[in-house]
Amino acid sequence: MLDLKRSTFFYHRQPKADKNAEIRQKISQIYHEHKGNYGYRRVAEELRKAECVNKKRVQNIMQQLDLKGKCKKRKYRSYQGQIGNIAENLLQRDFNASKPNEKWVTDVSEFKCAEGKVYLSPIKDLFNGEIIAYSLSRSPNFEQIIQMMNQAMTKLNGEHPILHSDQGWQYQMRGYQNLLKENGIQQSMSRKGNCLDNAAMESFFGRLKTECVVDEQCDTFEQLEKRLHEYIYYYNNKRIQSKLKGLSPVEYRAQSLN
Repeated sequence: MLDLKRSTFFYHRQPKADKNAEIRQKISQIYHEHKGNYGYRRVAEELRKAECVNKKRVQNIMQQLDLKGKCKKRKYRSYQGQIGNIAENLLQRDFNASKPNEKWVTDVSEFKCAEGKVYLSPIKDLFNGEIIAYSLSRSPNFEQIIQMMNQAMTKLNGEHPILHSDQGWQYQMRGYQNLLKENGIQQSMSRKGNCLDNAAMESFFGRLKTECVVDEQCDTFEQLEKRLHEYIYYYNNKRIQSKLKGLSPVEYRAQSLN
């Protein structure tokens, strides 16, 4: 009735091979390996290490599989604040660095578990986003800052970085200021009440709380501390970043030094 050729009829009756079956499996593997932390862009970067795959194709397949990367909550702060009396804002929201140990940022954030709170104090190198030093404490204290700084000093090779922070009480201590001066580190501080002046550090905390802690509640201090140690290692050594040409912070630093 349709004047259809027999070959055409039987061609369309044959089961078609799924061209995306293999790549669909690889996408699912990468997504679950990183515990849902990767969106389609980072999944595509991982795939490109083995084969050339268009990120739009990856996005389409992930939508079909209902795989979505975790997104941190964005906050808006309009208050500009005032410059403190301890140190000027040397960083001026310029979060780009041309070499390691040129610009560091730091802050303290708290994480909750059933037994109480754990406080994380890290230092982030703006050259590659690597957490070069950090310390954990079950109470906010100045000793935690000293432990973090002692780790950071081992990474210096004669450089004199800017170390930027907010106006927290820890960074206004005389002992902290003297430690920076003794090691040739320039102190920089955000304006009062303005978290955007230290957005690079806030971004790390937001990502950590989204990918590491929020979805998996901890019962004990030990469980939470173990999870934080594991995530920071993962963030430095395995988690790729688009701005680092699809490399992890440690890989990018190693490549830049070659």
